[in-house]
Amino acid sequence: MQLIEIINAIEKIAPLAAAASWDRSGLQVAARREDVAALAVCLDPTPSSVRNALELGAECILSHHPLLLTPVLPARLDDYHEVLRLLLVADVPLYAAHTSLDVNGRGPAGWLAQELELRNLAVLEPTSGQPFGNTLPLGFGLAGDLPSPLGFEAIVKILARHLDLSTAALCGPTPGTIRRLAYCTGSGSSLLPAARVAGAGLFITGDVKYHTALAAEISTLDVGHHSLEEEMMRRMCRLLRERLEPLEIFFVPSRSPLRPLVVS
Repeated sequence: MQLIEIINAIEKIAPLAAAASWDRSGLQVAARREDVAALAVCLDPTPSSVRNALELGAECILSHHPLLLTPVLPARLDDYHEVLRLLLVADVPLYAAHTSLDVNGRGPAGWLAQELELRNLAVLEPTSGQPFGNTLPLGFGLAGDLPSPLGFEAIVKILARHLDLSTAALCGPTPGTIRRLAYCTGSGSSLLPAARVAGAGLFITGDVKYHTALAAEISTLDVGHHSLEEEMMRRMCRLLRERLEPLEIFFVPSRSPLRPLVVS
């Protein structure tokens, strides 16, 4: 399959024009090859993920996070240099769908809303008044009503089917019965006020800062930056398999760089 066909399919799900102005979504590393036999999908373009993808036969790699937000010269023998070396030697292109993917709530970024069967969806921070192929505008974060009210423990059990909650942390008021909740993949704690305005009784995200937690007016569950987005990219992989058949597409799993502290 031609590389341009793969990029077009990605951008139908993750519209590049909708990416945040500070973001570096799009082609990260170019390659001379035009035809691709296998596509790897991962969360982070780390040396480990890129190396694993190449060993499995990838001829193109799609990551969520960009290689760098601010490009620099590869003047140091660091992870950035190693990823460039791996890709350039193998002549394999790297594409990142970052905020371009985050803003499409009807795509893989909306996986938790789909899993929880949320209704009456609202975008927490719209980036465009225009819908993207549906009635939901582009933007960051979603709020929605549960089919029926659930206790916090019941919601956690659902989350635990898909997420590693070993480093999760709770802040704000003690959760009661939840009728409407909101979430944002990645580092979305800045959307906490919008979640409250949207009527959510629980906000789920990652990377909640100390002062944000201190002032949280609704129950807030920090599941970690990695957790929600790893599952999002796993589902992006499945969606691309449907749209790019018969191209071989596989997911390269990763672990959060944060791990629980065990004291003996």
